[in-house]
Amino acid sequence: MSEIRSDMAEEAVRVTEEADRENLVLRLLGGVAVKLRAKDGLNPTFEREYADLDWIVPRGTSRKAQRFFEGLGYSSQVRFNTLYGRERLLFFDEQHGRQVDVLVGAFKMCHEIRFGERLTLEPVTVPLAELLLTKLQIIELNEKDVRDALALLYDHPVEDEDGDAINAAHIARLCANDWGLWRTFTANLDSLGDHLGRYDLSDEDRRRITDRIQELQARIEEEPKSFGWKMRAKIGDRKRWYDLPEEVEGGP
Repeated sequence: MSEIRSDMAEEAVRVTEEADRENLVLRLLGGVAVKLRAKDGLNPTFEREYADLDWIVPRGTSRKAQRFFEGLGYSSQVRFNTLYGRERLLFFDEQHGRQVDVLVGAFKMCHEIRFGERLTLEPVTVPLAELLLTKLQIIELNEKDVRDALALLYDHPVEDEDGDAINAAHIARLCANDWGLWRTFTANLDSLGDHLGRYDLSDEDRRRITDRIQELQARIEEEPKSFGWKMRAKIGDRKRWYDLPEEVEGGP
């Protein structure tokens, strides 16, 4: 079996191909996924360094995923994986000093993003809608999350379908059923426009991103809200609507 690649995008493709051969459903998320989905290569403005690879597998496949990554040469964090392996696995690439994070069934940080059958819609990464959701569900965006979210909106249209588009209908439905997710996601969409001026983009590129932000905002706004959403909206910001994820100690 090939050695772990130094280039993270190349390594992501290698791991995906090996997972297919092992019949393991494994999909990439995070910044490297954003880079791989860029149609004509990532715009240099949005290039950044990548510290780790982030993956997700379906529920019930944690043990298979653990054996798979160990077989690829990754070092398993045994204590962590024993304690939390039903929801998350950690591995390290000792040669390159990188962490590999494998989520099981759902993405949980400030909000929970469940994948279900949508996990297999794309061959390498999670769908673009979920990629954007995982970036904008964070209560305090950092530079890498802003950069990745803007890259997604630069490279992909906002439509009511998957594939090479950000599925606005799916995002709108999730937000219409979860006031907390709606509150965080829409606030972060608003803030993205404020960040645009910090990047070396042409007026045309800024308009493209701004138009797509507005299209997504409008689609979320028009989606009928659930009864639960309306009841939670009455409480509003008086009650915390997000979780505060704990940092995993011991990573590189």
